[in-house]
Amino acid sequence: MTFMQFQIDDIIKNALAEDINYIDAATDNLIAEDKTDTAKYVAKAEGTLCGIEIALRVFTLLDPTASFKIYIRDGEKVKKGDVIAEITAHTRALLKGERTALNILQHLSGIATTTNRCAELVSGTNASIADTRKTLPGLRALQKYAVTVGGGKNHRFNLSDCAMLKDTHLDAYGSITGAVNALRKKLGHTVKIEVEVETLDALKEALSVGCDIIMLDNMNCELMTEAVKITDGKALLEASGNVTEENIAQIARTGVDIISIGALTHSVKAFDISMKMVK
Repeated sequence: MTFMQFQIDDIIKNALAEDINYIDAATDNLIAEDKTDTAKYVAKAEGTLCGIEIALRVFTLLDPTASFKIYIRDGEKVKKGDVIAEITAHTRALLKGERTALNILQHLSGIATTTNRCAELVSGTNASIADTRKTLPGLRALQKYAVTVGGGKNHRFNLSDCAMLKDTHLDAYGSITGAVNALRKKLGHTVKIEVEVETLDALKEALSVGCDIIMLDNMNCELMTEAVKITDGKALLEASGNVTEENIAQIARTGVDIISIGALTHSVKAFDISMKMVK
């Protein structure tokens, strides 16, 4: 995934404005304006790195003279004690940007690490790991980037990407058949239709109207295995709901095509990284 620089900069500037406001009460009153230092990022856990160049951009925006040495890049594995990068810049910029840069790097590395573990657990099966739209406001693009760095794939970026009929849509409109037929009269030829189902009867109805993707919502593995047999390749099958690292391999072995996991982005644990001044 490639970002336009202004997209990254807008996210960083909003975060810096939230954190610094007008001044840094400690730094601006303690540190000389012309003082420079070098700091290093050190991993305090084992996992998959993501967001290093985005994090370092924080310091460039605060100090255009900042320079970097990057030792570990996005997608590479890190272990406890590894030095990820070094930053040389005005000391005020290092201190003011520390938290914003770490927040980005720790969060994205946490997503990449968790995604990578899930991808490894389903290795050798037909299933791919996907994210959802359960992202933090304003950070969706970065979070979905981290999923790809960890070896996963992206589900919809937004509501325009695919016509997805969840239970709420069907409750509001009516039957699967009626909703899909109504959509087909209005949608362009490039837009796919996905329907969420909870039973095998609903699955059969979705297949009968030619849905492109069918989400098996909170089905147990026995039902999913039967769903795969019934579908017989006529639609992509997505497993969703109550997916954990403990049961993901079993879900993958049912033969589904996609396993979507909201927890990759909405409740992932931050990866432990610290910034240390080089003395």
